Amino acid sequence: MKFTQQIAFILIIGFVSLSQTYAQTLNAFKESYSYESKKEYKKAIAALSKANDDSYEVNLRQGWLHYLAGLLTESVNYYQKAITQRPTSIEARLGYALPASALNNWDNVTEQYQAVLRLDPNNTVTNYRVGLMYYYRKEYKTAESYFQKVLKLYPFDHDSLLMLGWTKYMLGQGNEARVLFNRALLNTPTDSSATQGLAALK
Repeated sequence: MKFTQQIAFILIIGFVSLSQTYAQTLNAFKESYSYESKKEYKKAIAALSKANDDSYEVNLRQGWLHYLAGLLTESVNYYQKAITQRPTSIEARLGYALPASALNNWDNVTEQYQAVLRLDPNNTVTNYRVGLMYYYRKEYKTAESYFQKVLKLYPFDHDSLLMLGWTKYMLGQGNEARVLFNRALLNTPTDSSATQGLAALK
């Protein structure tokens, strides 16, 4: 067999092997989605394990499935693997924050959110969540700046209108709070929290 034929043969074998590996991984993902749709999360985890793959995609999804299954420490570990594999991944950092929050590891949550904002300063999900963290810490001035950033980009965002309304209320800025609660009601007329806020201002 000539040298070029040997090379061609090796490439074909490699291609077939990669195709088989991909097919196995794809089937593992399909099976895991099927179990997830039935809320059989541990079976979804087992199905995905058949991928025999340590890729970013597998680690990210295992992080999510372990979170749904209540296996929080394991979930954090999978998300950390995904972050290590793709350090600029925002989705992996937001995913990490879910089990870390459930574990009350707020320092780790804050670290991931700040990393997201360094990558994407206008990330509205993260700005809103950081605003919530500061609000519940009663650091209202800091919370205010994060909610305002979201509303600059999404002026009719219900959740941010509502939370900025309550933040203004806590800061003693009643007139501004009233405007925000009324705008929140324009978005969701049945919102009880905005109604309570307006009642508290009377």
